Amino acid sequence: MNIYETGMKMKKNKSIVLIGFMGSGKTSVGLKLSYRLKMPVEDTDKQIEQREKRTISEIFTQDGEAEFRRMETELLQQQAEKSYSRILSVGGGTPVNLVNRPLLARCGTVVWLRVRPETVYERLKTDTTRPLLQCENPLERITKLMEERRAAYEECADVIVDVDELDVNDILARIEKEIGEDTPKEQAIPSTRKRLWNGDKMTKILVMNGPNLNFLGIRERSVYGTQDYQYLCNLIQSKAKECNCEIECFQSNHEGAIIDRIQEAYFDGTQGIVINPGAYTHYSYAIRDALASITVPKVEIHISDITNREEFRKVSVTAPVCDKQIYGQGLNGYLQAIDFVLERIGG
Repeated sequence: MNIYETGMKMKKNKSIVLIGFMGSGKTSVGLKLSYRLKMPVEDTDKQIEQREKRTISEIFTQDGEAEFRRMETELLQQQAEKSYSRILSVGGGTPVNLVNRPLLARCGTVVWLRVRPETVYERLKTDTTRPLLQCENPLERITKLMEERRAAYEECADVIVDVDELDVNDILARIEKEIGEDTPKEQAIPSTRKRLWNGDKMTKILVMNGPNLNFLGIRERSVYGTQDYQYLCNLIQSKAKECNCEIECFQSNHEGAIIDRIQEAYFDGTQGIVINPGAYTHYSYAIRDALASITVPKVEIHISDITNREEFRKVSVTAPVCDKQIYGQGLNGYLQAIDFVLERIGG
């Protein structure tokens, strides 16, 4: 229940690296800490899964643990070269590899979320996605692994937090207290896409499209027209060149992916959002809440005139948290929305 410091000072880029055994809460703590400190959060396990297009469990089964550890070190080497401040959550076994320990130190101030074996067992006893726990006696396996890793965790840790009896808010408060007041309160991810505009950063707008918008030109042509989704993207990119700004087109048929991208926009320098939520317009309070969390100018756009269609389409749960709603203007509505956002940003 106490925090112990090893006396090491905060790293120059002020990043926070979360280490600890599986089930110690690194993911949830990292996400909430990122909101609290307005810093991006990155997870090495998730990054590996995204690169490999496989789960960690599948990598272990197909390639073996040694290959996964190689991927882990390779990714950590890349992380160590980054200069911007962030919350970095790493896999439970990462500190065990001697090569990884100096890399962790280079990444930022290392916080060990220390947890008891019994707590981990209660949290993970029904989780079948943890390859190291697929055995006859998981608690015994957890206890053994934690003892094997204890010295590695201790060597790496700048700060130790015993998390068993603490809720997430208590953990966050203790981490912030030990890290100190110099922790940045706002930080954006540098992007290779950023360019200069009038001596400053180029204006960056995100255009988002929800379910079935990728079926433009196929779906209900009498309502949505005959031009396909690529035509829309090309139209938007032409607008970007005309206005000398950066516009990203994002489309997903999945609610969670849309929410994730909206949250990412909080950190990546996005200055305005144009969104066509599709059918989610009428019932996704989750997307509404995500939009409400971002204070940049936002426009809800619809290709058709939703006021002259089915009754359910006349209700938008997302429009109230946007600055403007445009509908019935066809694809040209997107250009109008972009103009509105640019005006708000410039004004």
